[in-house]
Amino acid sequence: MARTTKPLTNTQVSHAKPKDKIYSLLDGGGLQLRVKPSGAKLWVLDYQRPYSKKRTTMSLGPYPNITLADARKKREDARALLARQIDPKDYRDEQHRSAQTAEQQTLKAVATKWLEVKRGDVSAEHANDTWRSLELHIFPTLGSMPIHKISARKTIETIEPIAAKGSLETVKRLCQRLNEVMTYAVNTGLITANPLAGIRQAFKNPSKEHLPTLSPNELPRLMKALSVASIKFTTRCLIEWQLHTMVRPGEAAGTRWDEIDIDARVWNIPGERMKKKKPHAVPLSAQALELLNAIKPISEHSAYVFPSDRNNAKPTNSSTANVAIKRMGFHGQLVAHGMRSIASTTLNEQGFDPDLIESALAHVGDNEVRNAYNRADYLNRRKPMMQWWSDYIQQAATGNISISGTRQLRVVSR
Repeated sequence: MARTTKPLTNTQVSHAKPKDKIYSLLDGGGLQLRVKPSGAKLWVLDYQRPYSKKRTTMSLGPYPNITLADARKKREDARALLARQIDPKDYRDEQHRSAQTAEQQTLKAVATKWLEVKRGDVSAEHANDTWRSLELHIFPTLGSMPIHKISARKTIETIEPIAAKGSLETVKRLCQRLNEVMTYAVNTGLITANPLAGIRQAFKNPSKEHLPTLSPNELPRLMKALSVASIKFTTRCLIEWQLHTMVRPGEAAGTRWDEIDIDARVWNIPGERMKKKKPHAVPLSAQALELLNAIKPISEHSAYVFPSDRNNAKPTNSSTANVAIKRMGFHGQLVAHGMRSIASTTLNEQGFDPDLIESALAHVGDNEVRNAYNRADYLNRRKPMMQWWSDYIQQAATGNISISGTRQLRVVSR
């Protein structure tokens, strides 16, 4: 006949006295109270491991921190796991490790890993801007918080002061970037759901504002202002280079000599420097080549065509052209990126193939096969268009273009 263990009482547990050696009081179902010579009391569970069938013990905690009722609840929880062939000790250890990992996975730590992945799809300038915005607005409050403790309420409270200042475009970008971080956390198994999915709805939408630009008939005014502007020669060359090549400010500022193929008259920009991470070739007009000749005595000992004033081992800042244009009197009227719009508007008005213009602007479509074909086929077709555009700029610079004169320019065959 099996021996029956009589359950313990609270009195037995509290009155258990220490002896010369460790001894145990049994409560049944493997639950024991171990009493040490020092007087310390510890609850343990004796059980058989599911697969090895070896007996082992697992600590459940000290008495009186863990009461008799608490210990019995832990025993029942362990038995429920054993019924599912789960070792309760292994389960507890895994839960503890997961909790420790979660505490170490702060928002800033996860955002760092997310950005490393994102860098493969965006330009270095965009990645750096993303990180600066998080450092400035988010990390001081939420950066050290474990990712699983990030809540919509706390995040909204962090962003609300920015919205109160009217910086709604910044709010929009922060919400988008935080959502990407949290989606990354979900996809990597750090959290089970994104708690920030709807925070964008807590703020007003920014009004749609187009980047300031000039109409084509205002190009002579820009060229005149550029010719008399009190700016560095390197900066003037940079602005004209961007205007002739139709590239983005960051792409122009980072131009490297080893990207220029003088013989082929092509500027080959590697994918890692482009917004969409796709290599871009720019046919160089005669005027663009003259700009390179003009700047070469200044920067031929640097890797960069437009080196930084303070350190010629680095390119000039991507905001250099913007600052100069503002000082030239175009604040609120034109930004460096807007020079691309002048080119696009002019070429479209003159009847050039829209696909060629989009290709020149490095606007990437969704069809990868078509894009690959376009890069090969459009390069030669873009050469006369780029030369036409440079001739247009040159005439604007010499004052030979009027509103009526632009309509009389000959469009090359295409």
